[in-house]
Amino acid sequence: MLDLTVLLDDTDDVAKRLATKGTDESAVFATRDAVLRRRSLRKELDDLRAEMNRRSKEVGRLMSTDPEAGQRARAEVADLKSRLTTMETASREAEQHERDLLLLLPNLPSPDAPVGTDESANVIVGYRGPEAVPNPNARPHWEIAGELGLFDPDRAAKLSGSGFSVLRGDGARLLRALVNFGLDLHRDEYEELIVPHFVRQDIMVGTGHLPKFQDDAYNTTLDNLWAIPTGEVPLMGLHRDELLDALPLKYVTATACYRREAGSAGKDTRGMQRLHEFHKVELVHLCRPEQLGEQFDQILANAEKSLQALGLPYRVVDLCTADLTFSSARTFDLEVYSPGLDKWLEVSSVSSCSDFQARRGNIRYRPESGRTAAVCTLNGSAVATPRVWAALVEHGQRPDGTVELPEVLHRYLGKGILEPNRR
Repeated sequence: MLDLTVLLDDTDDVAKRLATKGTDESAVFATRDAVLRRRSLRKELDDLRAEMNRRSKEVGRLMSTDPEAGQRARAEVADLKSRLTTMETASREAEQHERDLLLLLPNLPSPDAPVGTDESANVIVGYRGPEAVPNPNARPHWEIAGELGLFDPDRAAKLSGSGFSVLRGDGARLLRALVNFGLDLHRDEYEELIVPHFVRQDIMVGTGHLPKFQDDAYNTTLDNLWAIPTGEVPLMGLHRDELLDALPLKYVTATACYRREAGSAGKDTRGMQRLHEFHKVELVHLCRPEQLGEQFDQILANAEKSLQALGLPYRVVDLCTADLTFSSARTFDLEVYSPGLDKWLEVSSVSSCSDFQARRGNIRYRPESGRTAAVCTLNGSAVATPRVWAALVEHGQRPDGTVELPEVLHRYLGKGILEPNRR
């Protein structure tokens, strides 16, 4: 949620900056007006309550000295009470209207983020790992894994429809290996947690996934619990309505993630490119504002560690304002080269969300000044298994149809070659 002081004092600047994320400027001014109306009604309400309290005290005094004046004062108090009831209703409605509008405004983009209207304005920061060499003979992962019996899309569709996967034998073990590898890689620096995969609605609201992306989320109608789209959601929700002491905090978790991908119908649907359910190792940092730059560099470096250890060619992309997510102020994507598709696939988004999510979730700390303030939050994928799994299959393909894996994964699978599934 935006800082109300910034919204009210610099409305024009806020409108211009959010316009670069695709937000209509009228929405910013409407929200500003809603905040001002709520504040005005709150002041009127407080003044009316004070007046009623003052007049109520007069009634008792007048009834003992001048009963007739006391009766008139009592009638006036009754009128004030009626007005108070009406104004309390108006104040509650104004508060709800203000909240509804505020929850739809995205985070302000960082001044350092490239300004652009679409992904063509994204900036490639650099290429990492081995050189990405196009190979006209490279095959897509679904063909290789399908022939080895590691990937079974037909039965996945029978079970759940399109956008789901069934992995078999070494294919399943490779995914599990990636999760364990990702957790082990960060065990010394991060506290590992196992968290619920279903959360309350206010937890989803706190991270900015609701109400904006309601159509992209799965929820249980009987309990009104929401399936998490990323481990970031429960990790951030841990400290909702809390005042934190020691910062920064660093968490890692491995979860299943659920996304309807309502806005991506028919896009990159083959193989493991885009799934409704997938597994991911997620990193989350909470810190003070003055630590934000250092923590962003750290979480980005940590997200890159897995790609470096796996020996995959990847690039770092600084997303332009229009390509930033709702809650993000600055995002660097990590994209792995897919030789079977001859394209770059995003496998991690490392984001600084400034104090936006903490304001929505009421997560605070006490600076030296003594007055509490919102913390800052960051998140990034340490290992997003589907596309990393796919990249390993494509980069490791051998002429005989088997797949050679990086050495760092051998101990997790007990082997270095993926061979045909015999069962």
